Amino acid sequence: MSKIKQIKAREILASGGAPTLEVTVKLESGAVGEAAVSYGASAGSHEATVLLDGDEKRYGGKGMLKAVKNINEIIGPKLLGLEGGEQRILDKLMIDLDGTENKSNLGGNAILGVSMAVARAQAAEEELPLYKYLQKIYGLIPLNTLPKPMVVMIEGGKHAAESTDLQEYLVSAMGNRSAAENVRMEMEIYEELKKILKKENKSTNVGNEGAFAPNGLTSNEKPIEYLVEAIKNAGYIPGIDAGVSIDAAASEFFNLQSSTYNLTIENKKLSGKELIEYFLPWLQKYPIVSFEDMLAEDDWENWVELTSKVGNMPNIADDLTVTNLKRWQKAIEMKAANAILIKLNQAGTVSETIDCCIEAKENSMWTVPSHRGGGESNDTFMVDLAVAVGSEYIKVGPTRGERVCKYNRLMRIEEELG
Repeated sequence: MSKIKQIKAREILASGGAPTLEVTVKLESGAVGEAAVSYGASAGSHEATVLLDGDEKRYGGKGMLKAVKNINEIIGPKLLGLEGGEQRILDKLMIDLDGTENKSNLGGNAILGVSMAVARAQAAEEELPLYKYLQKIYGLIPLNTLPKPMVVMIEGGKHAAESTDLQEYLVSAMGNRSAAENVRMEMEIYEELKKILKKENKSTNVGNEGAFAPNGLTSNEKPIEYLVEAIKNAGYIPGIDAGVSIDAAASEFFNLQSSTYNLTIENKKLSGKELIEYFLPWLQKYPIVSFEDMLAEDDWENWVELTSKVGNMPNIADDLTVTNLKRWQKAIEMKAANAILIKLNQAGTVSETIDCCIEAKENSMWTVPSHRGGGESNDTFMVDLAVAVGSEYIKVGPTRGERVCKYNRLMRIEEELG
């Protein structure tokens, strides 16, 4: 191991044009690690804090100079001279230094940037690919499989104006193809979807995540029909080669005052139980691979109800659990979810993120590392993490550089593994 010699942060741009931060860590050996932090346009209220400047004269208040300063003047000096390979110790030190439940003092974005960059620096020091280094330090067992792509094809909600109430409709690869073949299949389906939308006179502009954001849809079910048709038109078999996954992001259309879910394009106001009944027929009609966030982030009772009704199909928790070990353990205990979406910035450190994945594996449940919406970066840490923990899927959009770099990293890892 080598000691940390320098930690330097800077403000850079994220995918939506607003800032995020990047961190460089140098070890005494000369090894260097860099990391850029992603954050979500649509975010759960229980996530680790993304510390913003609040200065309306800079980036409309979305600057990150405070978080950068916290790294350069508080976190950095505390970590200098410590061993770069002591990831858990370093992560805990930063958590304790912050002293809050949600990292609101120093900022989850500041802490995570350092946590990721330290891991990269030590991986470089040991001349290991990041995924192998993570497996080594966390005692993870390498698997012979790589995560499959779960690709956002149509987006609405907060990610696209004048589209659906539900946030994401995805095509999930099935079967035993290679990572490269899965990526090829997904992109061929995406191109067929474009043809379908053009034929229907729908917009093929893309939203935050590089997926289509068609306007003028009259139901939240219509995109599923489009995806099944696109799978067929691309020459694949729905339910065998590829299926459909849905992320409702239901917290975004849940009205706290009335405790109703408001589906505006269909002019419906539904209770939690009614919303469950609204979704369930889709399982009979379509090749659904998984559900995600079909209910609001604190609607625990109805989460339990839905999970009991979908059987063995993954009911993925995102806003409910926000890569938070305590909330994830509660979800497992209550049987509120049987799979978890993984986002590094929700947790705020590499160690906390890995611990959620370990908890899932111990309970034979899926982990699905995911990109973020409007605040994504070109960093591919999430892919190495997915490989390290043996995730079933990675969830990423199909176009735009900050999205496709994730798939390119996955294919490169496949090449490395031979």
